[in-house]
Amino acid sequence: MRQKICEALVARAENPNLVFLTGDLGFMALEPIRDRLGERFINCGVAEQNMVSVAAAMAKEGLEVWVYSIAPFCYARPFEQIRNDICMHKLPVRLLGNGGGYGYGVMGPTHHAIEDYGVLLTLPGLRVYTPAYNDDIPAVVALAGDAGAPCYIRLGRDERDAGAIAPPYAAWRRLSEGDGPVVITLGPLASSVLSALTKLGEPRPDIWLVSELPLVAAEIPGDFAESLSAAGRLCVIEEHVGHGGLGSMLCRWIVESGITMKGFRHLHALSYPSPHGGSQNFLRRQSGLDPESICDAVASLRCQ
Repeated sequence: MRQKICEALVARAENPNLVFLTGDLGFMALEPIRDRLGERFINCGVAEQNMVSVAAAMAKEGLEVWVYSIAPFCYARPFEQIRNDICMHKLPVRLLGNGGGYGYGVMGPTHHAIEDYGVLLTLPGLRVYTPAYNDDIPAVVALAGDAGAPCYIRLGRDERDAGAIAPPYAAWRRLSEGDGPVVITLGPLASSVLSALTKLGEPRPDIWLVSELPLVAAEIPGDFAESLSAAGRLCVIEEHVGHGGLGSMLCRWIVESGITMKGFRHLHALSYPSPHGGSQNFLRRQSGLDPESICDAVASLRCQ
C-alpha cells in the first residue's frame, strides 16, 4: 500500500499547503513524492516525538500535514505528542503507520503494531482508517486529507488472491451475504477471511468489512444490524489485541442496541504466545488468525 499512498499524495500535491514528514524511512518507495514536493518533503530523522510536535505546529499554521513512519514509531513512541500537541488542540495531522498488526514479522515486537487503533482511539477526536486493498487508498487519502481532524491510517499489504476484485471503498462493506453466523473483520486480513470462509458450506456466513473507526465515525448499516439480530451469532476477526479492539467496540454497541446473542467468538492477536519469532503468517497462526482456525471458529458458532 505504500506505493499507492505515494501515488495518491503525488496526485494531491498540487495543493501548495501539503507537506510530508518522514522519520528517516521510506527509501526506495517515497522518492516520487519527495521529487514532487521538493522542500515540502522533510526528513525529520530518527526523532519521531519531535516530528509529531513539528507536524502539530505546521497544522496550526494551516498546512496539510502528513506524517509517515513504521507503525509503532508513528503512534507508540510519540504517543504523548499525539495526545498533547495534536489531539488536545484538535489539529488535522494525518499519521501514516506502515505495517499494521504483525506486518513487520521477523523484525520482532518492537516493529509490531498490535494495539495501535485501540490505544489511539482513547484520544479525543481521532479517526482511524484501515484500508483493506490497494484500491482503497485514493478514497482514504481524500477522506483523511479533507477530514479536518486528527487521523491515523493503518497500512498493510493487499492480500487479495490473484484476479480478485476489490469492492468499492466504503466505511462498511458486505463481502459475502449468507444466512449463517455474522463475521466482521478489518484491514488486509479481510482477504484471508473471505478466502477461508468461502470453503464453508451452508449456511454460509454473512461477512462484513469495516474500514473506519470508531464505530460512531460512520453509521452502522441497517443490513448489518438486521443480519446480526437474525443470526444471533457473531465472530470478530482482527490483527489487534482483544482489549480495546473492534471486538470490544462491537460488544458495547450490541449491548446498547439490545440485540440478543446466542454465540460470540473473538479472534485477535494474542501478543506473543510463543518464544519464537517469525513471519506475519507464523504470528497469525500463533494467534489463531490463520485460515484453518478462522474456519473452525465460525463453524463452531453454528452449534451454539
